[in-house]
Amino acid sequence: MGKGKGDDPSIDPFEISFLPEFREGRGPREPFVNEHGVVIGDHDYDSPNSPLNEWSTDTDPAVMAGDQWVHPFKDIGFLTAENRDYFERGIAPQSGIFMHQDKNSAYRAGEPVPDSEEAPQKQPE
Repeated sequence: MGKGKGDDPSIDPFEISFLPEFREGRGPREPFVNEHGVVIGDHDYDSPNSPLNEWSTDTDPAVMAGDQWVHPFKDIGFLTAENRDYFERGIAPQSGIFMHQDKNSAYRAGEPVPDSEEAPQKQPE
């Protein structure tokens, strides 16, 4: 990932330069062990208790959902343009519903789902 003018070389590669109002009360800067015994914030994602080490087709992805799996300062998600704009520049994300530029995602919304024997219908262009 490219470095911008405001990047501080002394911070972790997955950390951004938070505005002062986003630094307080976030939680620890150093790696920590979450309630499941998994180290969060070390970038190895290889704790013995991590579901990533025990993943199978029977694993429910929800076991890794929630704030206890995200480091408050060191997360790759902070590096997105939208998060950098918000946390480093104070520019709030644009609101509105997500829409595909070339697809009508609401096509046939509310209509009954056809039986599996029927061929799926192609969305009109």
